[in-house]
Amino acid sequence: NSGVMSLLRPLLLDVVPTIQQTAALALGRLANYNDALAEAVVKGNILPHLVCSLSEQNRFYKKAAAFVLRAVGKHSPQLAQAIVQSGALEMLVICLEDFDPGVKEAASWALGYIARHNAELSQAVVDAGAVPLLVLCIQEPEIALKRIAASSLSDISKHSPELAQTVVDAGAIAHLAQMILNPDAKLKRQVLSALSQIAKHSVDLAELVVEAEIFPVVLTCLKDSDEYVKKNGATLIREIAKHTPELSQLIVNAGGVAAVIDCIGSCRGTVRLPGIMMLGYVAAHSENLSMAVIVSKGIPPLCACLVEEHEDHIKAAAAWALGQVGRHSAEHARAVAVANVLPILLAMYMDTRSSDDLQLKASIFSLKNILEKCTYLPALEPLLHDAPTNIMKHIVGQFSKVLPHDSKARRLFVTTGGLKKVQEIKAEPGSLLQEYINTINNCYPEEIVR
Repeated sequence: NSGVMSLLRPLLLDVVPTIQQTAALALGRLANYNDALAEAVVKGNILPHLVCSLSEQNRFYKKAAAFVLRAVGKHSPQLAQAIVQSGALEMLVICLEDFDPGVKEAASWALGYIARHNAELSQAVVDAGAVPLLVLCIQEPEIALKRIAASSLSDISKHSPELAQTVVDAGAIAHLAQMILNPDAKLKRQVLSALSQIAKHSVDLAELVVEAEIFPVVLTCLKDSDEYVKKNGATLIREIAKHTPELSQLIVNAGGVAAVIDCIGSCRGTVRLPGIMMLGYVAAHSENLSMAVIVSKGIPPLCACLVEEHEDHIKAAAAWALGQVGRHSAEHARAVAVANVLPILLAMYMDTRSSDDLQLKASIFSLKNILEKCTYLPALEPLLHDAPTNIMKHIVGQFSKVLPHDSKARRLFVTTGGLKKVQEIKAEPGSLLQEYINTINNCYPEEIVR
């Protein structure tokens, strides 16, 4: 408000180097504060000054100038675009070859902040020639430089298969895979994130990540003391598992399902989410893979997530995963039903406070999936008391399938009060539900029904 921007701009061209650097640092801190100030830097015509002096100044100035570019570029795609138009990318890429690791780090950081907004900006960073140099930066000895370079590769890869392929073609995967065991937690976070962003796009890219022999090494990350390392490790496994039954089978063979189940059991909150989703994807692929989740005792921790978590989106993921486990056959459905999941899912569906995602997608999807296969009547009977009509027809439908062929179940159904409950259901005459009820009633002598 006091007009400081216009006072700082001429100082960028001062004859005293220290004044230039300090002026750049002051501009960077202002721009970092919020997008309005970052816009003032752009409108004040400061970028051309920075860019023009980036090439000829000393390392202190280069770091300060790269800091200003990062501070401006981080706020929005529009501001990042202004940096691209000022011709700064070429200068930042030249800085990636600087002798000083701090200059490389500052340049990597600025490039990553520009690339993270969208595919166009990321492509601009690629076109400027940044990727091969960032891959060289992750091989440098300085941990801080490795971290930022890995983070920038992650930001470039995330938008499209083509951009991820550019990073792969530069040889990034092998170097990233070697760093999964690095003791530095912050570096591991970025490395796992970069590999996830590459693997997520396609089967081919996921296979390239797997071929770098990340299994079983990556499973150690699920036991890491750092929550983000755990989460990013589980995310990487999820992004690989989702593509094909073969990739999921490979993860199962490496002990990945058991490791993810342990991980879900040992943590709370959003750290659990990628692991929950991973189990759902694995189970969705085939009967055998779903059975692998059941045999590895995956159902109890998923049920625990339904009960313990407060966030609807985590509960919804757990409900969805349980539906994927239970939807294949009567045996799969029984394994889920025995864990007393059905009443919980029904309560979530009926709860008016549940989000649409939890209520309409996850709970009802899983309930119907499991009910269509479940012939384990003791788990279904409690639901006869509270279920709404749209669910009731699935439940009663299963009774109408099993009771005609199972005399023991018929006896139990009378003694536990199930038959009485069925008489109380109000069904539309001629509806499917009414047909099911008639089929059940026909299993018994008329006086018992009365």
